[in-house]
Amino acid sequence: MTYQIMLEPELAQSYKARGLWTGETFFEVLARKAGAHPNREVFADAKGRITYGALKDRVERCAEFLRRIGIGKGDVVTIQLPNRIDFPVVFFALELIGAVANKVNPDFRARELEYILKFSNSRAYVCPREFKSFDYVAMARELKKAVPGLRDIVVAGGAGEGAHDLDAGLADCPPVAPQHRVEIDPDAIFRMAFTSGTTGDPKCVLHSPNSTLYAGYLLNEDMKVTESDVQLIYLPIGLNWGYFCLLQTVMAGCRAVLLERFSARAALELIEKERVSYIATAPASIVAMLNEPELSKYDVSSLRVVITGGASAAIETIRDYQARMKGHLIELYGMLETGFHTYTRFSDDPQKVNGTIGRVAGALELRIVDDSGNDVPRGEIGEIAARGPSVHLGYHNNPSANAGAFIEGGWFRTGDLGRYVDDAGNVQITGRSKEIINRGGKKFFPREVEEILYTHPKILHAAMVGIPDKRLGERNCLCVVPKPGQALTLEEAVGFLKGQVADYKLPEMVERFDELPMTGTGKIRRHILRDLVTARMGAG
Repeated sequence: MTYQIMLEPELAQSYKARGLWTGETFFEVLARKAGAHPNREVFADAKGRITYGALKDRVERCAEFLRRIGIGKGDVVTIQLPNRIDFPVVFFALELIGAVANKVNPDFRARELEYILKFSNSRAYVCPREFKSFDYVAMARELKKAVPGLRDIVVAGGAGEGAHDLDAGLADCPPVAPQHRVEIDPDAIFRMAFTSGTTGDPKCVLHSPNSTLYAGYLLNEDMKVTESDVQLIYLPIGLNWGYFCLLQTVMAGCRAVLLERFSARAALELIEKERVSYIATAPASIVAMLNEPELSKYDVSSLRVVITGGASAAIETIRDYQARMKGHLIELYGMLETGFHTYTRFSDDPQKVNGTIGRVAGALELRIVDDSGNDVPRGEIGEIAARGPSVHLGYHNNPSANAGAFIEGGWFRTGDLGRYVDDAGNVQITGRSKEIINRGGKKFFPREVEEILYTHPKILHAAMVGIPDKRLGERNCLCVVPKPGQALTLEEAVGFLKGQVADYKLPEMVERFDELPMTGTGKIRRHILRDLVTARMGAG
């Protein structure tokens, strides 16, 4: 498969000359750590634990298993697995056979996956037998019928008819032989992932080993992650930040505990039991732990650093954490396209940086620009533009998105609005230029839900907007104009959408309107609609 690479050659040469791009692949990092301490634990999940040496062996066996079923160099493999050890085993194995890994959210369902599998030209799909009481195997069989290029279904936890059994394959296969291993180019595409969707359908982001590993090393260095740290990973590892937590663990030589279903109590129990020192999280999870009635009974003294990102944390949440929990609270800004771009530091005065996303990190660069791509005066609001060794290489099969996102000099326009708030370079996010709903750090574009709702027999017009919420950042509000003589309840709307989209995209309230605010060209004025709903709530 041919990919359009947007990185300017001069920038790539600069990153290599400065030692920012080392030319190392991730499996080389894993092999080095396994050789240094093979008996040290690396990951634990609800079913068991695994050491560095055993992980390397299982990855090599998985590579041979995947090779034997016909997956080879350049093939795209979509992985939809929850926070279980199976995920890093499969993901890391694909590098050894030269395949491209495409990770997806375990909450996605048939409609979302069909688009992703087709657009990515996926050759194989890896899923669990069951997670959250959902039958993935039944869905996989239907997807195979709908996606012509999808030839192999691989199931963790017992396959059944028409699918390959991952567990049996790992037990039966030896490590992949040297002559069958593929030495991948560190500049080549080795992973892809889809955005949450900001212009309708999600965009497919491309990364190489070089653009990936720099981000992990940078955050480990600035957060002072060492072999003695213990991570708690409850962010979905099928999403970008959760995946990076896996990489950071191996790169630092430490260990991580995987929690596949977050609850405040489960997280606090693991912090105490495993002596967790490092957590990457979204603000909603922090709020949940702070609101746990028995918080004071848990020993959280082992916490060294907690990084919050994905959505803006409320100032009161930050202050409450700093007053009642242990560890340094770091605020971070990053995205699938840029890696970890800015964050606060251990040396900062919390009272001065609370509510900001900190300052630019490492060799990354940041500009705040206007619509023409020119710098705005310092202190004024503009769009954040990013450049650096962890910025993505472009969007797959999307020339128009690439043309709009990358501007002269190799700068990537993030779509987020912000401004500098002090001379130290700390930045404050002020909004989004894209009409995306961000519910607890999980983002989605409302149009994909609206298009389904327009098939409902009671709905004339529909629009989803995010309503401000202190815990989640935003909650989903469905605004509807019913057909004459009809009325739509929340239960009806949820029941209609259930099973078609991820649960976090479901409406949580319904507001009825006689008409929706529109522009002259028929586009919904979402900011006006959001204000109308907020005013109703305030009046209520």
